[in-house]
Amino acid sequence: MATPSHRRRSRPQRRTAWVSAVAVAAVALVVSLVVAFQPGDEGGRRTAATSVAEAREAVTPTASPSASPSPSASATPTKRASASPAAKKSRKASPSAARTTASSRPAAGTAGSTGSGSATLAGRIRPGTAYQGVATHYDAGTGDGACSFGPNATMMVAAMNTADYETSKACGASVLVRAASGASVTVKIVNECPAPCRPGQLDLSKQAFAKLAALSAGQIPVTWSLLSPATPETVAIRYKTGSSRYWCGVQALDHRNPLARLEVRTGGGWQQLPRTGYNYFLSEQGTGCGGAIRITDIYGQQLTFESIALSPNVVQRTSAQFTAR
Repeated sequence: MATPSHRRRSRPQRRTAWVSAVAVAAVALVVSLVVAFQPGDEGGRRTAATSVAEAREAVTPTASPSASPSPSASATPTKRASASPAAKKSRKASPSAARTTASSRPAAGTAGSTGSGSATLAGRIRPGTAYQGVATHYDAGTGDGACSFGPNATMMVAAMNTADYETSKACGASVLVRAASGASVTVKIVNECPAPCRPGQLDLSKQAFAKLAALSAGQIPVTWSLLSPATPETVAIRYKTGSSRYWCGVQALDHRNPLARLEVRTGGGWQQLPRTGYNYFLSEQGTGCGGAIRITDIYGQQLTFESIALSPNVVQRTSAQFTAR
């Protein structure tokens, strides 16, 4: 049996064990409480930290150097975002804008215009074209004819076939005529050659035909083309006999290039007058008679005359001429 002393010794040991157990339990409780509030907890603190991090990442798309880049914070999406759809549309539209703002040439039709350079207003007879046909001859008298120009000093004149005469549109045209022999002559169209003259045919004055072949030849094959010749003369304007402010006929003479139209100024602007087969432009109601006159050649060049008196059958010389083409 145990001695009393042994008992006394054993009672303090049991007390120590109990105290130790209580202490261990207390420590465990404290530890558990501390652990419950650690940052690694799956509770509210971790959730709050995650929300703050996500908010920070949303404000700053680019990842920090210490963190590995994630798909939502990579540099590539940032570069794409810098080019907005509006910016892309603007870049695509720039070539069209350049075309739209490209300067355009002024249209022919302004006073003093030199035209476009191409005979956009020409009829059947066009510059830069060689026409095939035949040449015949006739007695041209004084050189006058259907074009109503009056006597011609040089007599280097011709009548144009009806098709190419084109209701007097050929009047005043200068034409270079070449024969198969190589001989050539320049003539002015002053007349119309009706049937049996056919398209391409020129009926030359005897003086002009003699430059190409003997008159006895009667008819020869030729080529001919339109010219814009040198000339010392300026354009003249003439009102037809019987013209007044109630009716008038207007004619242009000595123009370097064929005429496309003649206009008179009215209260509403310029009015084009119809052309007759005898080469006058008529104002049947007197519109514009005695006022400003504007003429346009087949190249679009325009000349305007402000001070032409309404004096019938008087040739009124101007100081202007179409430029050579």
